[in-house]
Amino acid sequence: MANKKSGGVAGAVKALAQPLADELGYILWDVEYVREGADYYLRITLDNEQGITIEDCERFSRAIDPVLDEADPVPDSYHLEVSSPGIERELKTPEHIAACSGWDVEAKLFSPLEGSRTWRGVLVGMDENKNVLIELPERTLAIPSAAISRLTTVFDFSSGL
Repeated sequence: MANKKSGGVAGAVKALAQPLADELGYILWDVEYVREGADYYLRITLDNEQGITIEDCERFSRAIDPVLDEADPVPDSYHLEVSSPGIERELKTPEHIAACSGWDVEAKLFSPLEGSRTWRGVLVGMDENKNVLIELPERTLAIPSAAISRLTTVFDFSSGL
């Protein structure tokens, strides 16, 4: 579950974006620098208490553009994408887990734990041993964070908004 993108280009961009996000009142949720086909994408994901609008994404994009141009942390030509993490979001860091405590989540594991590779329940948080705690109907399950391949929030779309 460790964020593999913490170094390199993504780490450099995160260091540049964090103060700007703070100044503009956003939470810097994630920074990814990925290659898809022949193209490179720099994806900056923002959040805040009220949610992120298209206008927020445009505002941050306009603000970060000159910072990126001046610092030039990206060695390749790339597409900049600024977005919200959405209602169903991947939780990659202890900060993400803390922010989404009480939300419904799904943990996909690298190998089975108690006979299952997928667990769904309510996220309690993370304990001092770096176990992700998920409340199941009958008990709280502690899953070692290193055993989790993907942890995401889930939303029951049939219940409406």
